[in-house]
Amino acid sequence: MLVAIPDVLTAAQVAETRKILDAAEWVDGRITAGHQGAHVKDNAQLPPGSPAARQVGEIINNALRANKLFMSAALPLHVLPPMFNSYEGGQTFGTHIDGAIRVLPNGQRIRTDLSCTLFLSAPEDYDGGELTIEDTYGSKTVKLPAGHLILYPSTSLHQVTPVTRGRRVASFFWLQSMVRDNGHRAILYDMDVAIQRLGAENPTHPSVISLTGLYHNLLRQWAEL
Repeated sequence: MLVAIPDVLTAAQVAETRKILDAAEWVDGRITAGHQGAHVKDNAQLPPGSPAARQVGEIINNALRANKLFMSAALPLHVLPPMFNSYEGGQTFGTHIDGAIRVLPNGQRIRTDLSCTLFLSAPEDYDGGELTIEDTYGSKTVKLPAGHLILYPSTSLHQVTPVTRGRRVASFFWLQSMVRDNGHRAILYDMDVAIQRLGAENPTHPSVISLTGLYHNLLRQWAEL
């Protein structure tokens, strides 16, 4: 399940985050790549512990917690601190798959159920740089406006195509969902969207309560806490 989430950050927040990031010190992104990724990764990255990464990460985390669509689609249990990358001058990240286990700053290990890319550059500011994700139905190419986020299963093969003009800046991070199974998570998401739509159109309809109860019973059955 791929879910595009618009306006996670406002235009003002994007401008603020870019001002902070553009003034920061960037390093070779390969220093954080695993054995597989090191062979296909060519980008710049902000060191995870840098003051800029922490400052912008806090802005993003606050925005995510307030975003109902993100919470509905991801059902997050643990979210890794946002990281940041930059591509320019032909840089790319070839086809790879994200590692299954990541470590939180407190040393806790989490399972990466979902991967997130939050775009921080306007699409007209660079050529190339598309995020290409392979799923059951073929390859999906994603290039969203600044402030928009794409959420996709971490089991997916994906790549970032070469940036041939301009600069592509983005935040990326992973999360462990309360619901491990992607199919179960998709059912809950579709049901939640339908309940909200029905409730907005007819808030007193008796099916709203019945469907809400069914949603929570399924979540109770599938959730891992």
